[in-house]
Amino acid sequence: MSALQQAPAPAGQGPAGFRSSPPAGARARRRRSTALRLATAAFAVVVLFAVDVLLGTYTVTIPDFLRILGGADIPGASFIVLENKLPRAVIGLLIGVAFGVSGAVFQTMLRNPLASPDIIGISYGASASAVAAIVLFGAAGAAVSLSALVGAMVVAAAIYLISRRGGVAGYRLILVGIGFAAVMHALVSFLITRTDLRTASEAVLWLNGSLNSSNWDRVAVLVASILVLLPAAVILSRSLQGLELGDDAAAGLGVRVEASRLGLMSTAVALAAVATAAAGPVASIAFLSGPIARRLLGNRPSLAMAGLVGAVIVLAADFVAANLIDGTSLPVGVVTGVLGAPFLLWLLATANRRGQGG
Repeated sequence: MSALQQAPAPAGQGPAGFRSSPPAGARARRRRSTALRLATAAFAVVVLFAVDVLLGTYTVTIPDFLRILGGADIPGASFIVLENKLPRAVIGLLIGVAFGVSGAVFQTMLRNPLASPDIIGISYGASASAVAAIVLFGAAGAAVSLSALVGAMVVAAAIYLISRRGGVAGYRLILVGIGFAAVMHALVSFLITRTDLRTASEAVLWLNGSLNSSNWDRVAVLVASILVLLPAAVILSRSLQGLELGDDAAAGLGVRVEASRLGLMSTAVALAAVATAAAGPVASIAFLSGPIARRLLGNRPSLAMAGLVGAVIVLAADFVAANLIDGTSLPVGVVTGVLGAPFLLWLLATANRRGQGG
């Protein structure tokens, strides 16, 4: 069986894919366990956020940090905290949540851990559009971010329209997306080879995904977008459990399959697009967060846990990227990209052992 085919129904489901109802005591214990694990993940996010802001090449004490937030002007420290470290950490937190939730929606809806925006071409669409804006029009700053947003949306719409013949099947959408990813990657390579060295270096820096240029303007746009998109994802996720059982079972449960899928896809694409527009296509976050969150919760999907896991990965990777080499702040995507390849190999190896691989 191909690794791209849909996985069998998760444990705890009957032969038709319907979940059996556990006893009330078991449900209560499971809720407590889930709440405890979510609280632990949230605590890890808070700790890593504080580490990113307070530690590193320039260390700030907690009392000084609180004084700065209270309006005190500490020479050197105030500027570094308010204009560099704090917006960088806030954007890292927000894009981690956005990528994590986006990836989890795709993977749960299509029942395949490979179905994340950075695998099926959506991030590549954003990259190709942004690089085209940089190389062909000399765009910078907000114009590059807007181009990335438009590119992700256009490629996602094209993938959906091409793969929806006879109803969108998960494996078909993934294969179409991988094809788009290959085309977009080739376009990016062509554009970079046809421009001068300075412009090419700017494009490559953006492609690696970086928090180095974080500022409060980007924070404001990202916060406004996520305040709209996250509640939409939560509301639409009510149909995810049905879609995870397959189209026929979902329709039998009263789920409007095509409408629900389109709404979920649109929201997930928008989350990935605004995160990419803010920091570039930070590699592997959407791909890693969902499966890790599932394992932390005993093979149960959770958008909240996926968002927290995404935030943990980005904040930890950014601290490593900023402090790994003295005097150099690496793009965060370099570190997260290193995590993605071994995780993919491990995912395929474990799928093969369970009889789900090729």
